[in-house]
Amino acid sequence: MESITIAIPSEMPGGLDAAVGQHFGHCDIYTIVEARGEEIISVSTLPNVPHQQGGCMAPVNHLAQNGVNVLIAGGMGMRPLMGFQQVGIQVFQSSGAPTVGHAVRALLMGSLPAFSTEFTCGGGH
Repeated sequence: MESITIAIPSEMPGGLDAAVGQHFGHCDIYTIVEARGEEIISVSTLPNVPHQQGGCMAPVNHLAQNGVNVLIAGGMGMRPLMGFQQVGIQVFQSSGAPTVGHAVRALLMGSLPAFSTEFTCGGGH
């Protein structure tokens, strides 16, 4: 079974107990979770990059360069969503999960909806 690397925009200091950040492109930090099946293998953090250079694509490229396969986010506009799809990162809605840990467990159990180009929450970057 392959492992996946999940990024979740987080409030400081990050980690499974942190609140899920609502604006993926403007969060201070991402919690990075490595998982295999329904098991969490490791948890780390990754600082975000400045949003000015590269606009909405800066965080997309930053996460892709750090091996992320999946992003859990509260909302997102069409441009970054399409960017994530172009770099092969699947994007799922956090669906109001109160903490990063709750969001990750919901994803691993298959209960988070995927974002699609037909549905975006708009402007959530």
